[in-house]
Amino acid sequence: MAANMYRVGDYVYFENSSSNPLLIRRIEELNKTANGNVEAKVVCFYRRRDISSTLIALADKHARELEEEMENPEMRDLPEKQKHQLRHRELFLSRQLESLPATHIRGKCCVTLLNETEALKSYLDREDAFFYSLVYDPQQKTLLADKGEIRVGNKYQADITDLLKEGEDDGRDLEKMEEKIWDSNSSLTEKQIDQFLVVARSVGTFARALDCSSSVRQPSLHMSAAAASRDITLFHAMDTLHATGYDMTRAIAALVPQGGPVLCRDEMEEWSASEANLFEEALEKYGKDFTDIQQDFLPWKSLTSIIEYYYMWKTTDRYVQQKRLKAAEAESKLKQVYIPNYNKPNPNQLSNNVKPALVNGAAGTAGTAGTVGTAGTAVPGPPGSVPTPGLGRACESCYTSSSYQWYSWGPPNMQCRLCASCWTYWKKYGGLKMPTRLDGERPGPNRNNMSPHGLPLRHSGSPKFAVKTRQAFYLQTTSLTRMARRICQDIIRPRYMARHPYLPVNTAAIKAECALRLPDRPKKPLPLKPVERKPLESVVRYLEAHPRPSKPNPPTRGGSISTGSLTPIKSSPILNNGSPTILGKRTYEQHNGLDGAKSKVLAPQWDIMAKRVSEAVRPSSSLQDEVHELD
Repeated sequence: MAANMYRVGDYVYFENSSSNPLLIRRIEELNKTANGNVEAKVVCFYRRRDISSTLIALADKHARELEEEMENPEMRDLPEKQKHQLRHRELFLSRQLESLPATHIRGKCCVTLLNETEALKSYLDREDAFFYSLVYDPQQKTLLADKGEIRVGNKYQADITDLLKEGEDDGRDLEKMEEKIWDSNSSLTEKQIDQFLVVARSVGTFARALDCSSSVRQPSLHMSAAAASRDITLFHAMDTLHATGYDMTRAIAALVPQGGPVLCRDEMEEWSASEANLFEEALEKYGKDFTDIQQDFLPWKSLTSIIEYYYMWKTTDRYVQQKRLKAAEAESKLKQVYIPNYNKPNPNQLSNNVKPALVNGAAGTAGTAGTVGTAGTAVPGPPGSVPTPGLGRACESCYTSSSYQWYSWGPPNMQCRLCASCWTYWKKYGGLKMPTRLDGERPGPNRNNMSPHGLPLRHSGSPKFAVKTRQAFYLQTTSLTRMARRICQDIIRPRYMARHPYLPVNTAAIKAECALRLPDRPKKPLPLKPVERKPLESVVRYLEAHPRPSKPNPPTRGGSISTGSLTPIKSSPILNNGSPTILGKRTYEQHNGLDGAKSKVLAPQWDIMAKRVSEAVRPSSSLQDEVHELD
């Protein structure tokens, strides 16, 4: 019961797709809609597979810096498999909020801010445990360190000096290290100090009456007197009293100098009503993130001014009223919600009684001796063949061939699948258990990153993109199959089928036709003409005695060529079916400006003329001698 009860502040899994990994969110609010459904207002966490490769490179750089500062050397000695799985436990916090149906919750998890003193390996030992250290902004596409970092470690410790021995003098000048601003042992009594503060408030009220801007903001006498009673006026009065040596006459004279009474105003008076409304709106959106408040709402205010105004605003009645309204809203909202376990079957489950199709040799693998269907059921081969145990397509993650349930995974045309254990890992952690060749960490089947069009897809949080080779296999055919290829060539049409590999082949009809034609064929194979070949030693001696003649250099364009004994070169007509230009037919690369081989039609004919010149110079008698010797 407690496991299915979800409260505000819980980290939970959300499912938005049956084939994609689960989303990780933190519940901020639980609201009941008008139709009675429950919606959860959540904070988004992102995985490595959800951000761009550029930001992943920044995250890797941050991880390397963190690894260098690690006090535990075991992190550097982790095997590649555990490092691969540790990347699946890393999340990126965001300030983005979204509302999701509470019925899509699929369980709880644990997300913590990474601490430099804890071991990263501890996350691998716990189920549903994640960590984060960086903040991701989906709009700006930035990755920054979290401002709430816990500063724990040797570099954050204070350097404490040695304790002074008894009678040892401190060499520091204490007058430069501190400043005295009030003396409690002065000659004035408490009553005299309070009387002076009343005089200071009266002077401040009179100064506001003389100031034009203050008379507009505080049009009544009560508002001016209340503003003059604020802390800024009292602090100025006490500083003046201390600066005059606690002489009451000099202090009162300092309050009213030659130019008029002194007016002291704090941030509460400096801000207008519209600026105060903007601040309250920003505080509702960003909380106490004063940097974002300044950037988005009050760029003309300094950060010091905003922080000072915030702490003064908390002392006003406006803050008390908003706090009461928020408490009333919190009482009306849901505190927790019960979500039962989700027991519906996943659409990616593979059924165990699927009949395989009899096309393209699906009726037999390992040379028609037996195959395995899409669900792992063995299909017998043709009569007379030796049955071989078919294990079926293995799990793409752990390579196991046995599981109580299989799930389809990856592009549909690749027909990849995962076992039950690896499917649960994929849904929770967004990757495969074993490192793949995409990361350069293991050889093996690498079909899970290919799209239906042969393009690479992002894989399990890896920042690299590369086309992966398909899995190699060996097709061992039986003698009956090889015979059927020769006897039924008119039906199979091997050259046509080689150019159309996706057309189905009716293997059952070919086997039946082969069984009918086989008795009519001659029992003995046709005799082959024996070929007598010379030993290798004689071939080597001949090649040493007759080295290859050097190829003459082609004539340059500026040189003169005698063409009296050569027949003129007839240029073949240019057939252009695609482009009406006079350049003739061009390749795709030439049309699109890509680097490729030049068209044969556009190639210069100097190489052809040079070849004819060399053939004419070469004597024909030597050619005949070479032919006789080779025979």
